[in-house]
Amino acid sequence: MSDTILAIDIGSTKICALIAEVEDSKVTLQGHGITKSQGIKKGAITNIELASKSIKKSINDAKRIAGSNITSATVSISNAYAKSLNSTGIVNIPHKDISIKEINRVMQTALYNANVPNEYEVVHVLPYNFRVDDQDFIEDPFGMNASRLEVDVNIIMTQKSNLSNLKKAVRSAGVDINGIVLSGYASAIATMSEDEKELGVAVIDLGGQTSNLVIHTGNSIRYNDFLGVGSNHITNDLSMALHTPLQIAENVKIRHANLVETSNEMIELPIIGDEESRNEVSLEIVHSVIFSRVEEALMILSKSVDKSALKEQIGAGLILTGGMTKLKGIRELAQAIFSGMPVRVAYPHNVNGLFEELKDPAYATVIGLLLYNAGEHTQYEINFQQELLHSKEEHKDDLTNIKIGHTSNDTEEKAETKSQKTAKDSKSSKDTIEETSITFDDLPDLGHENKNPIKKLANWARQLF
Repeated sequence: MSDTILAIDIGSTKICALIAEVEDSKVTLQGHGITKSQGIKKGAITNIELASKSIKKSINDAKRIAGSNITSATVSISNAYAKSLNSTGIVNIPHKDISIKEINRVMQTALYNANVPNEYEVVHVLPYNFRVDDQDFIEDPFGMNASRLEVDVNIIMTQKSNLSNLKKAVRSAGVDINGIVLSGYASAIATMSEDEKELGVAVIDLGGQTSNLVIHTGNSIRYNDFLGVGSNHITNDLSMALHTPLQIAENVKIRHANLVETSNEMIELPIIGDEESRNEVSLEIVHSVIFSRVEEALMILSKSVDKSALKEQIGAGLILTGGMTKLKGIRELAQAIFSGMPVRVAYPHNVNGLFEELKDPAYATVIGLLLYNAGEHTQYEINFQQELLHSKEEHKDDLTNIKIGHTSNDTEEKAETKSQKTAKDSKSSKDTIEETSITFDDLPDLGHENKNPIKKLANWARQLF
């Protein structure tokens, strides 16, 4: 069975909508729409009307290409909105076997135990460590035999007012929200390999106006942070330093940015307010401006990794993604700043039908949203709609095997039991009485000896044996 899904990455510089079909966890892209962001600054919505127009245009473009009229979407929410806290849940396992029901119960207990402020709403509850009895670091407790189950979770939440503004902007574009995913989490899903998940990895998404950091260790994301600096800030710095229009500064950044080598070559640039005049500028100044801004951003993010107290658990190093990673030499600079950590620049995982223009680090978040819908989320996470996400098949109880001992007050059951007893031989009669587990001596007397029909039945059974 296939599902059609719509994913919308609401970024500070661009809004990207993708429509895809998911069948047996395989994603096939059918349509896309990309528009310039309006009404969004540093990941936060500043003008609902303008933001809604941009979202609507990208959705309509995707619908036109896909030939679909989908009305619900999974959207990204910026790390700028998000806060996180840790919590623990403990439950007893009465039947000794851990089922989905028990895992759901322990996850809900961890959420209940958390001190979530009233003005915040939970987006993700991510389990990073299960304990079965006294055994720690259980990868998957499903099906295990135990008397107690514990879980440590990372709860990602956002202010209700911010979430309300996001919902308004998306609904005004004619689409309902059926899922919300932290943008840094989506970027991590789109770029991490299985080995990196296993060893622990930090993922930094360097975008247009923001930079997101998430650290994945154990089974899920343990830490997330946000920096309101991106590649647009480099453009602004160049524009001011070179006294040239923003669009010219953007072109200079794309053509001449090099964080490793410097050059004394001179280039001519128009002056702000006087397009006819030209100003000669050394590429050494261009290098200096770009290098300073990128170095500052990476150093702040490096301090954030240190602050997380998880640096020792990041065995696979650092993944860089996002549009800013196209700057030449950024991997080498990051390697120098994040000393002792291997660094790689990551493109999003390939999906069927992926358009050439989307095979770019700038689209990691929106590809991650599709993969999240296809089941590449953290196992047993509780999502925005308070549902437990898992890939296990639940076994429903076989109602035909239920004993009737605790329904002995039901007159229909009594009548049926009586007819069975009278129809069968004495051995069958004994078996049936034992199976119903009714204590005949405890039944109330109706005022006269043996007037109670079931007491009559009991005496008759005793006489037989």
